Amino acid sequence: MTELLTQFTPTIFLLVSIGVMGGIVFGAIPGMTATMAVAVFLPVTYALNIYQALALLLGLYVGGISGGLVPAILLNIPGTPSSITTTFDGYPMAKHGQGVRALKIGIVSSLVGGIFSALALFFFAPALSDIAIKFSYVEKFLIILFALTVIASLSQGSMLMGIFSGLLGVLLSLVGTYDISNGGNGKTRLLFDFMKPTLRSGFSLLPVLIGLFAIATIISEAEKGMKEKKREHLDLTDAVKFRFSDFRRQFINLIRSSTIGTFIGLLPGVGGSAASLMSYTQAKNFSREPEKMGTGVPTGVIASEAANNGLTGGALIPLLSLGIPGDSTTAILIGAFTLQGLQVGPLFINSQPVVWNSMMLSLLLANLVMFAVMFFAIRYIANVIYVPKYILYPIIFVMSVVGAYAVNYGIFFDIVTLLIFGVFAWAGVKMGIQIAPLLIGFILGGQAEVYFVKSLESFGTFTIFFTKSPIAVFLWVLILASVGWTIYGEMKHSRANRN
Repeated sequence: MTELLTQFTPTIFLLVSIGVMGGIVFGAIPGMTATMAVAVFLPVTYALNIYQALALLLGLYVGGISGGLVPAILLNIPGTPSSITTTFDGYPMAKHGQGVRALKIGIVSSLVGGIFSALALFFFAPALSDIAIKFSYVEKFLIILFALTVIASLSQGSMLMGIFSGLLGVLLSLVGTYDISNGGNGKTRLLFDFMKPTLRSGFSLLPVLIGLFAIATIISEAEKGMKEKKREHLDLTDAVKFRFSDFRRQFINLIRSSTIGTFIGLLPGVGGSAASLMSYTQAKNFSREPEKMGTGVPTGVIASEAANNGLTGGALIPLLSLGIPGDSTTAILIGAFTLQGLQVGPLFINSQPVVWNSMMLSLLLANLVMFAVMFFAIRYIANVIYVPKYILYPIIFVMSVVGAYAVNYGIFFDIVTLLIFGVFAWAGVKMGIQIAPLLIGFILGGQAEVYFVKSLESFGTFTIFFTKSPIAVFLWVLILASVGWTIYGEMKHSRANRN
């Protein structure tokens, strides 16, 4: 605890607060997400040190996830995918004059879920890192391979297109020079001659991230038209006052939902919507009055919001201990470490104890600031959902272009990369390309190649991937289980559609 407190400075607190408030705005406006918030602000961290950068980005992450409950309750539109189940009971409560009560119940539940997951991160990530630190190149390759199998579970709709998108991401990650230090020949690959001068080092990660999430969203919204439909302003007077006694019989629901959210976050690729849906289902199964779920009861709001905020700390566990991004938001956080010259993975926590402590402090602060800001100012924050997009999106576009240009010391091609991937993501989605699998493939593809080549250089035979150690055998079991479960889920989904 003392080590955590030594990291507390006014600057860290200010950046966490700015991040949380910015994240709430992004989460509260339909069409904008926590992932987009982190992507847009990532270039800003270029001017910050690693502690300050993580304070800002974790604040955005927590604020973005939490802000999704505002439109979910007031407009019946989930601000983030993980807030889908919040609409089930939150919106009916708002229609019955209990909008403020529903919002405050969701905010308190978000706090409990966030703190619970932060504690899980603090205790479990170092233990997992201590195991992973003993891995050779073989085990590291198998870990990456396991992460790549998650691409299938990340697929939405067509698993085949999800796998194709992931493989396309891997292919894009290999563009550029095949570095001699990675076992290569030092020559460029996957490039036409006219592309070699600008793409010798491949596509820069940060412009790619911003293009995929920020620019693609702006183009998509522009295509729909920025003209806002008139939205119903719900009355935020307290017909039924919020009281902390609303949680008197909800302790088990809170802890169960927080646990589910943290566990789902720990599993790469499953996502916040699955966490909140599973939590909501369990709350209904254990409820004494399950028939009331969906009609406007606090139980449903508590289950959904505790689970989706429990996801935040859980998703950071595989990222920091194994170097595996569990979803698109944690994948973007890799960009922050890359920008600061750090690599996440088994060595991270032991080799960077000060950064680790700073992260834990920022995560705890972000949850506390989120609660303080939203709980006491929710009436004013709720108006964010009515801010016109034609004002917000041009500002975001300019921030994205300036950020992409500045992040690598003023390389103009980074702006071109930003626009290429923005247009590609917008057009690709229409053709079935799935962005989350593509991003995971792009981030992990280069690492997979390095560990594969290094394994062969060290041991000289393919059989080493199957006989190296009991850990390798266990990882193969996980890989096969992941593939098998995904295929089973796809077959089950297909049968349900046919029926």
